[in-house]
Amino acid sequence: MEHIVTVQDAVTAFADWIEPTAAELDAIEQEMPAILADVDLLDAQILTLDRAPSELDTRRIRRAHRRVLAARLALANGSRNGGAA
Repeated sequence: MEHIVTVQDAVTAFADWIEPTAAELDAIEQEMPAILADVDLLDAQILTLDRAPSELDTRRIRRAHRRVLAARLALANGSRNGGAA
């Protein structure tokens, strides 16, 4: 006989096991500048979805894109140097 378990029961049964570890939280914290730069770029792009981008919009997107590249470069260099950014 098979026992039928609801999804909620299955999720809450392992809730203590699925919490992020300290190492995972540290990795997220290290990546946060890149994540925030990506969010800024998306915000700048979303502003221009329903209209033609103005010169200011173009500069805003270009600036946000440069911040994304700089944040990713810093993250890559930090991970290559043993985690020291």
